Amino acid sequence: MRAMNIAATGMLAQQLNVEVISNNIANMNTTGFKRQRAEFQDLIYQNLERPGASTSDAGNIDPTGVQVGYGVRAGSVYRITEQGSLTRTDNRFDVAVNGRGYFQVALPDGRTAYTRAGNFSSSATGQLVTEDGFVVQPEITVPENALDFAISPDGTVQAIIAGQTAPQDLGQIQLASFVNPAGLEAIGDNLLVETAASGPATVGAGNSPGFGSINQNYVESSNVNAVFEISALIIAQRAYEMNSRVISAADEMMQATSQALR
Repeated sequence: MRAMNIAATGMLAQQLNVEVISNNIANMNTTGFKRQRAEFQDLIYQNLERPGASTSDAGNIDPTGVQVGYGVRAGSVYRITEQGSLTRTDNRFDVAVNGRGYFQVALPDGRTAYTRAGNFSSSATGQLVTEDGFVVQPEITVPENALDFAISPDGTVQAIIAGQTAPQDLGQIQLASFVNPAGLEAIGDNLLVETAASGPATVGAGNSPGFGSINQNYVESSNVNAVFEISALIIAQRAYEMNSRVISAADEMMQATSQALR
């Protein structure tokens, strides 16, 4: 009775689907979060009669054959990188990318991580850092005597220094882009790292060709659509229930067969 095993693969697939949807919903308010979607593939087929096989010496061929599938499996869970809405915070350390690109962050192990979450802060030495204290790259340090600072759409940071009339350049925040951003590996804490699937990072200034603009006093909201996710959750739940009913039906058929043989 193949139906039991086939339906079991369907239940496992929908379980993964629900887990992905639940993670999306859980991160609805996570700054810079990009929703994910599970995709599935059918498993191998058993050819009881191969399509195109000869059925007679006269040259007749089987037009369709008899193929029985063995269920479904997870093909991929990929990240959808569409733009999230920008929310004004009036916090001068908050920045958001409107368009393509990721902020660069130095990890303690020497690697560079990438993030869309621009809810930055200042360290004890004035460096621009993430919520976990990781330094934003290239390093930007705001002097202690700075009255204020501004970040332009191309990432240039300028500070107003006490006693000076002209603003002082502090550096430039640069963005990184990837040929396949969906191939980045999520490591938690709103951080992603480069993989062979994503390709190497291309670094450039904001507002330059291929990169979005940098907006101070804003953060990018999650791109999770609550209505879409709830609808997808209901569909996944119904699919899980239907596969469960297939198992029950197969069990009843086996029970009827065993009783008939007694």
